[in-house]
Parts: sequence; structure tokens; C-alpha cells
Amino acid sequence: MPTPQMLTSRPELQGSKEPVEGTRRASSGKASSTHREDARPGLGTFRRAFSRVGQRASGRASEEDPGLLRRSSRFLFRSLRRPLDGSPAADHCQGAAVTGASHCPEVPSGVVDGVSQQLSPKKGPKGLEPEAGQSVADLITERQLLAAFKQLQHLETQLVEEKASHTFEQDPTGFARRAMDVCLHYDGLGAEIGTIVRETLGPGGVDPTALAELAHVVRAEEQVHPGSPADGDFLRTPRHWRQQWENAVRRSAQERVRQVGVREASEVAEGASDLARLLAELGSLVRRDLQKVQLEVQPVYMAAGFPAWETYRRAYHDAVAQRLQELAQEARGCERLYTLLDWAANVYGSPDFLGAPDLTLSTEPLPPLLAPDLWAQLESDYTSFLETKISGCFDGILQLEQSLWATAEAPEVLQGRFHTQLSTDVHMLVAEHAKAAGAISAELEATTLRICARELGLFLCRFEKAFLESEAVTEPHLGANINACEELRTSLLARYPGAFSELEKPLAAATCIFQKRLLQGLQRDMQETLQEAHRYVVREYMAQALRPRERFRGVERRIGSQKMGLEAQAISDTFQGLGSEAAWLDQAIPCVADILGETRKDDIQRHLEVLIQNYPDVRRDHVLAILALRRLGRHRNQRLLQRTQDLLRAAVKAGAAGASGGHVLFEEIEVPASVDMLLACI
Repeated sequence: MPTPQMLTSRPELQGSKEPVEGTRRASSGKASSTHREDARPGLGTFRRAFSRVGQRASGRASEEDPGLLRRSSRFLFRSLRRPLDGSPAADHCQGAAVTGASHCPEVPSGVVDGVSQQLSPKKGPKGLEPEAGQSVADLITERQLLAAFKQLQHLETQLVEEKASHTFEQDPTGFARRAMDVCLHYDGLGAEIGTIVRETLGPGGVDPTALAELAHVVRAEEQVHPGSPADGDFLRTPRHWRQQWENAVRRSAQERVRQVGVREASEVAEGASDLARLLAELGSLVRRDLQKVQLEVQPVYMAAGFPAWETYRRAYHDAVAQRLQELAQEARGCERLYTLLDWAANVYGSPDFLGAPDLTLSTEPLPPLLAPDLWAQLESDYTSFLETKISGCFDGILQLEQSLWATAEAPEVLQGRFHTQLSTDVHMLVAEHAKAAGAISAELEATTLRICARELGLFLCRFEKAFLESEAVTEPHLGANINACEELRTSLLARYPGAFSELEKPLAAATCIFQKRLLQGLQRDMQETLQEAHRYVVREYMAQALRPRERFRGVERRIGSQKMGLEAQAISDTFQGLGSEAAWLDQAIPCVADILGETRKDDIQRHLEVLIQNYPDVRRDHVLAILALRRLGRHRNQRLLQRTQDLLRAAVKAGAAGASGGHVLFEEIEVPASVDMLLACI
């Protein structure tokens, strides 16, 4: 940047009457007026000079604040319209005007340089020359801020004294030029403060000496200008550099936070991994910057009596909050919403976020990182997506169980009990989501548990229906499902008593249904076993009856017939009492007993027909064995056998066609050949 002439060597800052170049060019050639205009430049002269300076420096000044020079000139010109007589009204207006200029944002040193060269002649009083031979602008450029401020404060005091002595009563533009020069250099110094702040956390950093100079000059200005003067003198109004420094810290934090993940911003909505990576980079930046502030920047400021940690901490907190609000507008899906909530609650909010035990982010309460209404909306959106996700997880568990049923494999046995993964899968699902939600907030955990309980209740209905309609309804699978429901009922209610209390009845009902089906299966198996026992008793009884040791005669035959009837009734009553449904066995023994005890021999044929009709598996050998129990004579036996031949052939055909209904009794009774049977045949 061009080096301006030294402020202390400028005659206009001392009330000199030497004309400036612009005044000479503006002269109309009238000799009588030349000396007058040279001695006291007019308002138009100052405007033209300021316009040239403004055009020269506009390119650099616009980067900081395009309206700075416009506001400064407007306020100063407004003050020039009033007499500089030191009256309260005039001083108040001037103070109000230039105060606005002094509060302007950062001004590049080029603006100060240009104005100094345009408005300053080459020479000045020797008593105000800088000790090191440097101008204020040079000192600002070399960041000797305290030395520059001392010179400006000296010039300000001198200018105020000259104004009070009415030195500028006949030369208001001269006062305006010198006042503007002082104000612009003050603004240039304030702009340099902002530049130092912006470079502090940059790649190159800032020399600690410059930070110390910044802290000292801010405190020195506050001591020199503790408050607005009573007479409204604008030159002695506070410059508010501490506020400018705080604003610069906030802008620096916002710029650095906004640069994170700029290229990936359009991809954030595509996956939770992209958002997680962006948040990791954001956390790394904030952690690195604040660690540097705490370990390098803060000690320098503190040594100068200028605490900086709280300002940086709040600035980065606000910048991160603003960035998260932007990301929250783009976050969609359960995983991305959870990633955002988890980072805000558990990463940024962690006590060891800064990576060192002696560094803490929150020494004083900070506002919430996300506004309460936005946080509530994010949790609401997350739970909406979570309902769909948990329902899908239960569908996956059901599909896994169905695939196991299709393999027709029996469930494994653990500690003597049939076991299925159903209970384990449900426990893991609930515990995983409850833990994740609890890491964010207790309210979200409670909401998640309610969702899990509701979806588990719906799952039980689907699971019960699918299982009972499958081909896996066997004793092992029923036992495994009963054990699973009992485990869920006891463990879930014990671990989450409030959330799953409503599931006790559905789980108990499902257990009861499975138990009933198991008992029905066991009962069916037991009835089949009982019927087989019933058939075995009748079969063995008939086998013994058809192989007597001797034939019955007369009264013995009738007594035997009666005894067989009573025993047949006793066998039938016993097995029916036990639950046997084999009523088809009840006629076998009574038919043989009737043949044995029949007194009318012609009715024996009728009893044989009933026996063969009821038991199609009766064969000729069985008929011969039954007839051998009686002494009917050869001819009668032959007639009975001849009459039963047609029934026996029909019975054989009926057995072949399956008309017997699977009832087998006489087929399994072996009748050995005996003399009586041979005689019955003869």
C-alpha cells in the first residue's frame, strides 16, 4: 500500500493557511479571490478532494463496508452547516454526526492512506513529528497499534483544544479536513483489529505481539474515551473497539464454520454417512479452533487484561447452532435425524468435547444448541420414521421364524427346554432402540419404548396367526413359543415396567393359546394310545376265548356266556371312562358270548352274521374256532359254514376296498388248529 505522509507533519492539523492543490485548480483566476480561497478552502474544494480519494479507495473499501465513506462525509458535512462556535447545539450535532462515522465497520488502511495523501501537505510543525519517523498509517500497517493510537489521541486532544480556542472559526473546512483525517485513521485502526481477529485462527495465524497490541489498544481507548462527553464533542466519543472486536470474532467463527462441508452440502440428504462425516469435520474444526484459543490466544489476551475465552466460546456456539439449524432443514430419514440429534446431544454436548480434561466448553450456561421447538420437531420426525423402522424389524423377525418353520427342523434345546431366537431378537431390538434414544433424551427414550410396546402387540397377533396356520404346529415348536412368550412377559415387564405393562395380557393370551394347542396335541396322542390299549385288551381277550382248554357243556356254557358279557361290559366301561372313543370294539366279545350261550341253535346264524358285518376281518378259521366252542354236530356246522361263505367273501372284498375304516381286530388273532376245529370242519 502507498505510504502516506506523517499525520504530525500536516499543516492542516495545526490550522495552517497554505492552500491545497484542489483549491488552486478550482480557482477562477480572479486575483482578488485567490488569496482568500487559498487561505480558507471552500466546501466544494473539500468535496472534490474527498471524492477523488473515495474513488481511489472504493475498490478496497467496498470489501469491508461500501457505505463507510458515504456516511462519514454525510455526517461531517452536516456538522459543517452549523457554526463552530462551541455552542452546545453545534457540538451535539457534530458529535452525533461523527459518532456515526466512528462506529463504522472495518476500513482498509488504503482508505486512510489515500485520504492522508490528498488532504495533507508535505510539512508540519517539528514538535508533532513521530519519534520513529513513521506515520499513523505506517504504524497501523506494521500493527504497532498502541503507538498509532497514542499519536491519534495526541492529535485528537490538540484538535479539540484548537477548536475550543476558536482557531477554526474562520476556517470550518480546515477543521473538517483534520477531523475527518483523525476519524478515518481511527476507523483504519479499528479495521486492523478486525483483520487481526480474522487471521488469528487462519492457516498462518497471528504473532502474539499483535494480539497483545490489540488487547492493549482496546483497553487504552476505553480509558481515554470512557463515555460520551457532556458537551457532545464527536472527537472524544468512544470508538467501541471492544464491540468491534466481538463482532469480528463472531464473523470469523461464522465464516469458518460455514466453510465446513460446503462442497458436500448438496449430498447431505442422500445418506446418514455423509451427514456424519460433515458433522465430524465440523466438530474437528470447532475443537481445533477452541483449543488454539484456550491454549495460545487466551493467555496472550489475559496477560494484557483482556479476557477472550467467553467471547470465542459463545461465538462458536452460535455459529454451530446456526449451521445445525440449516442441516436440520435438509435432514430426512430415521438414521439422518438420529445422527443430527446424537451429535448435538452426545458429541458436542460431551464434557470432553474439546479433547482435554482441563478444557471445558461450558463454563457458564449457554443457550440450547437447537431451539426447543426445533428440537421437539426433530424428535417428532425421528419417532415417525422410527415407527416404520421398528415395524419393519418385527416383520423381519416373523420372516426369519417362518423360514425356520419351513425347514421342518425341531428347535434347539437349552437347559432342558425348547428354545427359539424369538425372545432374544425382540429383547435386542427393544434394548438397542431404547439405549439409542436414551442417549439423546429421557423423553425420546420413553416415546421409543411406547412405540416398541405397540408394535410388539401388533406383532404378537401376526405371529400367532402365521404359526397356527403353518405346518410347524408340533410339540417342540409349541413348547419353544410358550417359553419365548413367558420370557418376554417376565423380562420385559421387569426391565421396562411402565412401557410394557399393557402387554402382559396379550402375552399371557398368546401363551394360553399355544398351551391349549399343545394340550390338544397331547390329548390326541393320549387318546390314540388309549384306543390302542383298548383294542389290545379286546384282542387278547378274544384270542384267549377262542383257544379254550376244554369245551363248555350245558350250564357251564351259559355261565361262561354270562361271564363274558359282564367282562365285556366292564372292559368297555373302563376304557370309555379313560376317554377311549373306540366304541367299535364293544360288540366283539358280546357277539361271541351270545353264540356261546344261545339256546336256540337256529339263532346262531344270526349272531354270526352280526359278527361278520361288524368285523369284516373275520375269516373262516375264526368262525370255525367260534363254532368249536359249541357241540352243534357235523351237519349243522357245515350248514352254518356254507351260509356264512357269502358273508365272508363279501367281508374280504370290503376289507380290500377299505370299507372297514381301518379297524383291525380278528386279523391279528391267530387261531391254532385243534381236534375240535377239525371235528367242526368234518
